[in-house]
Amino acid sequence: MILTSIAILIRILSNSMSNVYQKQLTGKGISPFFINFIMYLGLSILCIPFLTQINFTELSPQVWINAILGGLCGALGNSYLVKALESGDLSVLGPINAYKSVVAMLFGIILLKEIPTILGIFAVFLIIFGSYFIFDTQEEGFSIKLLTRKDIRYRIYALIFTAIEAVFIKNVILQSDITTSFLFWSFFGMVFTFGIVLLRKQASKCKERYVIKRYILIICLMGLMQYSTNFVFARMNVSYALALFQLSTILSVFLGWKFFNETQINKKLIGSIIMIIGGTLLILFN
Repeated sequence: MILTSIAILIRILSNSMSNVYQKQLTGKGISPFFINFIMYLGLSILCIPFLTQINFTELSPQVWINAILGGLCGALGNSYLVKALESGDLSVLGPINAYKSVVAMLFGIILLKEIPTILGIFAVFLIIFGSYFIFDTQEEGFSIKLLTRKDIRYRIYALIFTAIEAVFIKNVILQSDITTSFLFWSFFGMVFTFGIVLLRKQASKCKERYVIKRYILIICLMGLMQYSTNFVFARMNVSYALALFQLSTILSVFLGWKFFNETQINKKLIGSIIMIIGGTLLILFN
């Protein structure tokens, strides 16, 4: 349990800090898709020494299918996240992650005919109520007009793809192990983001020392984030893990203020705490 708690803490810290550096690079005009390609490429290179530890011929077709689909969803989810950070506030985009549990509930109603409990409905109310405090700090306020903003739409896309990705990652871990899942996540993420970069023709040749340092930090932090995520998934129900990962919301609000001088932090913190409570209730008790 101690190791799992440490892994959760590492995941929360590394994920939030990587978002800071990703946002800094997009501020330099670098494509979010290219940033993610470099991240996946760097991790794939670091994984090369571990290739000999994996017997690929013994892996079932299900492992490969889940790995490929997980890589695709991860590439899209991470790219849309960085795309959202390009123009949006970290202290606003971070808390939106609490809506992941609402998305999961809606898919459960539609696909599995799962009817939410009274507590589940109350949890959704808390998430919406908490998000009111967050979005009320924006020019559009808490309204449908928010969906006209690209950063909000991209963050929602990222939320959906990363929620689906978590299921595929869990399946790969159950059918193989943590290291294999991490290797596949890195490799297929690299392949799909490379395809996106080629299609969008958004490569970057920026070689400033500042940019290179940020690339290295992102590679290290995202590596820690994903490996610690896999470690937690191997020892805990995915739903429980996603609920605990929501604690990064508060850190995102603080980092948005610290690094990017984002305003109305107290109101955003109140909303974030309410959303975390709602998301946790929905995931754990619905």
